[in-house]
Amino acid sequence: MHALEKLMANAAGLAKVKAGDRIWCKVDLALGIDLYRNIIDSFNEIGLEKMQHPERAGFIFGINAPAPTIRAAQNEKDMREFCKKHGAHIFDINSGVVYQHVIEKGFIFPGAISVANDSHATICGALGAFGTGTGGYDTAAALGFGEMWFRVPEVIRIEIKGRLPIGVFAKDVVLKILKELKSDFAIYKAIEYTGEVISNMCLAERMVLCNMAVEMGAKTSYIQPDEKVFEFLKGRVNHDYTVYETDPDYEYCTEYVFDVSDLAPQVALPHHVDNVSNITDIEPFSFNQGLVGTCTGGRLEDLEVAAKILKGRKVHPDIRMLIVPGTYEIYSKAITNGYIQTFIDAGCVICNAGCGPCLGAHMGVLAEGEKCITASNRNFAGRMGHMNSELYLASPATVAASCVEGVLADPRKYL
Repeated sequence: MHALEKLMANAAGLAKVKAGDRIWCKVDLALGIDLYRNIIDSFNEIGLEKMQHPERAGFIFGINAPAPTIRAAQNEKDMREFCKKHGAHIFDINSGVVYQHVIEKGFIFPGAISVANDSHATICGALGAFGTGTGGYDTAAALGFGEMWFRVPEVIRIEIKGRLPIGVFAKDVVLKILKELKSDFAIYKAIEYTGEVISNMCLAERMVLCNMAVEMGAKTSYIQPDEKVFEFLKGRVNHDYTVYETDPDYEYCTEYVFDVSDLAPQVALPHHVDNVSNITDIEPFSFNQGLVGTCTGGRLEDLEVAAKILKGRKVHPDIRMLIVPGTYEIYSKAITNGYIQTFIDAGCVICNAGCGPCLGAHMGVLAEGEKCITASNRNFAGRMGHMNSELYLASPATVAASCVEGVLADPRKYL
């Protein structure tokens, strides 16, 4: 069996499972997010009167935080009251990006299963856990019962070999994979990342790859946990957990190998995540807004590289640059390390920790005809504002370099 199959079998109380099996698994963390009050309605429609395992359930406010409208405020009020009634967790507006926060707080660990009405739950794979996005009714049922059904996915193996060049990051790697394999190649499959490049990556960079597995259609993702994961979890997870390993004779449904030794920075052009080109093949263009933040670009390492590029420089006068730390733990460390002062001196706007402009819910909304170069994970039409605005996906380094020059710029000259 694959490690993912082993952890699912354990959660289902079974000795063995295989791809295609439909099984019921214990869920270690079920989450609702602040956009979807309908989860509460679904909970009531199912006829649930209580949560079986409230210690493994809750709501988190990362998108509409703080509430930008009366409706959003009412939704959050209802969610707070719902969680208080059932004794579940409430991760309020001082939390940050959904899974970044709960990972920091020790709710995700090797062998865990987590579901949320957040498609980027696939980020859990960076810790050797199973995470997947679910709809309203499934999320409500998981909140109520502490378990839900799954179809065991086939597993795709993607080996990343070589050595990442200076100025090239995990975001560039995953955009390259999307360019080659397209956004629908892994529908309802799991993606395992492996290889020497993965071993050398910090946990933050691995999270980018696992986060964007869903942009390829994947149900979940997986990276075999190592000492970098265990070190991160020290002091965060205070209970035992099981690290599963894939059997040597396990047969993957498909395997791919990517050598990134000569990889250049990548950019996804509007309006599809797999519409990707080398930055050297794109004619520099002017734009209006840059964003460093979200669940693909708001970790401390992302802020560090952006600050390195912006140190002693100014954001171009025609550009507004937004910095959105992923969580308040990250925000605090960025202050201590001097990154926030660097951003202020450069002319950036520092936003509260959270998802920020990623969904266009509030802050950083784009007007008609505006363009944004962003470290986020989706560039669909209307994602960050007007349907006739444009999003260009890139690494935080590319965003920062571009904001300095006022046009799309290669970050390698600054690093």
